[in-house]
Amino acid sequence: MLVMPKTITLRLEDEVYEALREHSEAEKRPLSNYIEMAALEYAKTKEFVDDEEMMAILSNRDLLERIRQGSKEAKKRRGRFVE
Repeated sequence: MLVMPKTITLRLEDEVYEALREHSEAEKRPLSNYIEMAALEYAKTKEFVDDEEMMAILSNRDLLERIRQGSKEAKKRRGRFVE
């Protein structure tokens, strides 16, 4: 299957455009590539925990046990979802 890049239209205020353009030039990247990389980096920071947060999770034995128990119950399709 051939995967083709997608084209989008993006409306930016002049100040935002200039700031992004300056940053992309400083990194010697096309503006579209700079925006793509910046968006991906932002998405990654919202999707995953950072090292400090992960250490806090891994050091909390009660939380880890609850996660393990919840995972077992989910595999058996037991338990309830909390919104």
